[in-house]
Amino acid sequence: MIRSNRMFNNACICIGFILSLSSVSAQAVAQSAIEPVILAPANGSVIESGTEIVLRLREELTTDKKKLKAGYRFQMEVAEPLRLNNQIIIPSGTPAIGEVTEVRNKGMWGKSGYIEARAISMRIGGRTIRLSGTFDDKGAAGTDLIPVVGFFTSGSSATIAAGSTVKAFLDEDIVVAKPTVPAPTPAPAKPAPK
Repeated sequence: MIRSNRMFNNACICIGFILSLSSVSAQAVAQSAIEPVILAPANGSVIESGTEIVLRLREELTTDKKKLKAGYRFQMEVAEPLRLNNQIIIPSGTPAIGEVTEVRNKGMWGKSGYIEARAISMRIGGRTIRLSGTFDDKGAAGTDLIPVVGFFTSGSSATIAAGSTVKAFLDEDIVVAKPTVPAPTPAPAKPAPK
């Protein structure tokens, strides 16, 4: 009788130990499930550098009043969402920044205005993503058929209107993480019967 009680107690201790080990391994699995898992590029989880992004200007750029200068930074936004496997990765309205790289004001002899600008970056989820791509506008040249009249003829200003869309490109790869799913809470281990 004493021997069978001792065996029962030892069996209960072994079962309790096994249950505690399984609880620890379940907690380890649950903790690893909380962290985002980066998918392998073979699974299509990387949006590659060079992917086209359509941007919309949020302000007008013009040489009309001769105030626009090279180096001026202006606001843009993503005009069309970027999707991967039917999931929106970069939504419309995501803020972006552009920079004016060259400005030529209109002038005599029918010289037209000219603006060249480039996309710099966009900001999503607290992260800045580099962009590339240039765009420009050239005003219409004035007529200079008669040399004397041509001197007084001015070309038109260059203008890129607010709301205009331009193409830009990702200048770096974007690795897309799996959405995090809350891990189930492991059930507390039951105490071994005595």
